[in-house]
Amino acid sequence: MKQIAVHGFVVTALVYTLLFASGCTEPSDKAAAVKVEPQKTVETEVQIEEPGRPAELALKFVPADSTTYKVALEAGKSVKWEGQTPSPKGFKGGHTSNKMEMTFSQQIESVEDQGNAVAKITIKELKYVTTVKNNVVLDFDSSRENDHGHALNNLIGQSYKIEITPSGRVLEVIGTSDALAAAAGDKTAVALLSADAIKRRHAVPALPAPGENQLRAGENWSNIKNVSFDMMGSKSFERVYTLKEVQDAGNRRIAVAEMEAVPSVENVRDLRKEQTTDFFSQMFDNTEDYTGELKLDLTEGKIARYREELVVEWLIVNPNPKKDEPPAALKMGAARLFSIEKID
Repeated sequence: MKQIAVHGFVVTALVYTLLFASGCTEPSDKAAAVKVEPQKTVETEVQIEEPGRPAELALKFVPADSTTYKVALEAGKSVKWEGQTPSPKGFKGGHTSNKMEMTFSQQIESVEDQGNAVAKITIKELKYVTTVKNNVVLDFDSSRENDHGHALNNLIGQSYKIEITPSGRVLEVIGTSDALAAAAGDKTAVALLSADAIKRRHAVPALPAPGENQLRAGENWSNIKNVSFDMMGSKSFERVYTLKEVQDAGNRRIAVAEMEAVPSVENVRDLRKEQTTDFFSQMFDNTEDYTGELKLDLTEGKIARYREELVVEWLIVNPNPKKDEPPAALKMGAARLFSIEKID
């Protein structure tokens, strides 16, 4: 294994070489940016409900009902050399990311007795940007006429179905064959139509479990999220959601919840069994910030908006600089973004 000596400490070249080798495994979380245009809003008088009244935090489904949403996911990672000391010979930093934004209609086809629904998803608009080491290798936008000849544009108007629960879990993906045929083997399109990608796109992770969804302001609930960072290993987080308030906005009740995640010891043993490169992450100090916000329309039982963002940084600093030598450091970062918003 090749190693690079850097003024008193060793940085394994494989760390940043393999950091970019496989690209980003997820499209968020986020070079060329995918812009999410702000939605025009109408000012509405908002009143806060009196405390003590419970809210049912769950989705509601009505046959034939149709709603349009915009979802964005981004996964990015970066590596850079910091300080006045020249970077090691052969070092090349940069930013790598996948960014996806999709507008889709969700039409409820049927509702079972327990509240689960089969929904038909139709893709209306799509943007996708891939950046590798600061170089944009794919920049697609279905709203641009020049992009209408791209294979990804064949997904516009295509449909598939999902079975979704009132707690926001996607149990099954149904009927992707027509959309896959339209994709004509394009790797990005096929990846977007995989069962895992579809479940990640349409699930609502913020909602509490069935039987635990009657909550009052100030009460909280939680779930566990495991995140892989390629050669930097995996982390397990407990996402803790707190119902901050329920607003009366016109003729609607809107529940507002905030999320703050903390490192979790749950599943750590299983994660470590899967990690063969955990020693890389142990070389670094790290910081993390994982937050989110949920707005749920209780009147219609629909997500008004949900967004969560995770940012992690790893830093290794020269522990033994030469006399009068300025400090230097290798910094790595990773980000994940997920957001979904009702637009009509």
